[in-house]
Amino acid sequence: MAPTLATLLDESIQLELNLAKLYTLFNDQFSEDEEFWWQLSMEERSHAALLQQEKKQPQPLQFFPENLLAKDLDALKANNAFILEQSKRFADAPCSREEALNLALKIEMSAGEAHFQEFMESETGSLTADIFKQLASEDQNHARRIREYMKENGVEARHLD
Repeated sequence: MAPTLATLLDESIQLELNLAKLYTLFNDQFSEDEEFWWQLSMEERSHAALLQQEKKQPQPLQFFPENLLAKDLDALKANNAFILEQSKRFADAPCSREEALNLALKIEMSAGEAHFQEFMESETGSLTADIFKQLASEDQNHARRIREYMKENGVEARHLD
């Protein structure tokens, strides 16, 4: 049975909020990167707020942009669980700055976050999609920005398992 739009929205909203919390933890730990993490955290909260607003619309199915959300509910749930696990691990024993940046890059390239970026770069024929893109346009492509920030700060991007 395919997940409902409401279920996908709820999980996607949670993904954005969980990631905002993780970035806030990084913000509090790494003073040299404080502004960078704060900006990403605020943008994730903004994404969540936009999705929450979509959920409140009286007829979301009729106007909701088809390709806005990842359709794989299990992948969204797994990513949410991973982010929560990493937040707890970090709160218990903070990792290095390099590990935090690489972890953020890994998450931004995973289900949900990468799908959001694909939506932002796709062609749309929907007024709702265009409005959503306009509202979120200032804070798109976190993965690219994290890579650039790492390069500017001499931090090597590496694969995290």
